[in-house]
This record gives sequence, structure tokens and C-alpha cells, in this order.
Amino acid sequence: MQEVYYTDEFKQQIVSLYKTGKTAKQLSSDYQVGKSTVWKWIHEFNNSGSFKAKDNRSPEENELIHLRKEIKQLRMENDILKQATLIIGKK
Repeated sequence: MQEVYYTDEFKQQIVSLYKTGKTAKQLSSDYQVGKSTVWKWIHEFNNSGSFKAKDNRSPEENELIHLRKEIKQLRMENDILKQATLIIGKK
């Protein structure tokens, strides 16, 4: 099944129509978008004013991503130091 991508303008239009009184069920039916997708867009926009995943992350999710990047960097540095130790030890 092919994944469908919607523009931010389209998502904004759906949220605006919801705010004027249309139900998520009506919008889902009128625009052939899943009802859960409509609710997701409404929730995202109400939380951060954005539909981008990075803008809708919790502080804990952001911290987790940051820590994973830091761990990856430290592992690479550790591997470099191990290689340098082996090279220096052979001389």
C-alpha cells in the first residue's frame, strides 16, 4: 500500500474546518482522510502550532535523541583512541 503525503497547507485547512464546527468524522469522509489522521493533525497543531514531528516531541524524547547522538559520538571517539593506542604501542 502506497503511503500518502499531505501538505502542511492541506492539514491546516482540515484543522481550520474542524475549528469552524465540522466533526473529525465529517472531515474524514469529505476529504478521504482517516479519522485518526484528522485527530492527529488537530492534536499536533493544538500542541505546537506545527505538523512537523520534531516540533511535537516531548522534552523526554528530545533528551533521548540528544543522548543517543552523544553516545554514538563517544563510541566513535573511544574506537579512535583504541586504534591510536594500538598503533603507538607497535612503535
